[in-house]
Amino acid sequence: MPRVLLIEDDPSVREGVELGLRRRGHDIRTAATGEAGLAALGEFRPDLLLLDLMLPGMNGVQVCRKVRETSQLPIIMLTARGDDFDVVVGLEAGADDYIVKPARTEVIEARIRAVLRRIEDTGGGRPSVEFHGELAIDRVGLTVAKSGQRLALAPSELKLLLHLCAAPEQVFSRQQLLEHVWEHSYHADARLVDACVRRLRNKIEDRPGSPRYIQTLRGFGYRFGPL
Repeated sequence: MPRVLLIEDDPSVREGVELGLRRRGHDIRTAATGEAGLAALGEFRPDLLLLDLMLPGMNGVQVCRKVRETSQLPIIMLTARGDDFDVVVGLEAGADDYIVKPARTEVIEARIRAVLRRIEDTGGGRPSVEFHGELAIDRVGLTVAKSGQRLALAPSELKLLLHLCAAPEQVFSRQQLLEHVWEHSYHADARLVDACVRRLRNKIEDRPGSPRYIQTLRGFGYRFGPL
């Protein structure tokens, strides 16, 4: 079972999530502050980070940015304010998904599995390495390089890119991307998609403001197709 690091300052939430996930077989470590959580990362080596957005001292957004400096560890934010601007800031900082508290253990477990589920090769007979302009995308090795330099993509960014480039020129709505990339079957928050697209553009585009690879069709969604 995946090893989970939970950084949460509320004792009742922390203990409840820890107990629920431990009962489902997860090896879980907890921390009450961002500083303590960062210290535990190297020692515990988790497969996924559950990160509270509103932490004392170093907040969740700051922790997320610090982790992203050196690691592409999957990150799910926990927040009590689903409509708050801070959610967007957290997603822009590199989080792969978010959960609004309070949440049942089975919901948290489902999100963990969705984020960690291995990306299936849906190549349909295509070679494992695809070339799109300056991008080389390896569906077997799950790597992306630009002009020969490997890019560090977070799990959600890699999944999104693989899904878009599997059908060049096809337009995908935000809801379709939520279902296929994040595996949210209900009408979820489209900000997950928009934030991930912005982060991905910052890594693969020479000019993110004038994207070459991922185009926006206002009112419809996104498509992949090098210009």
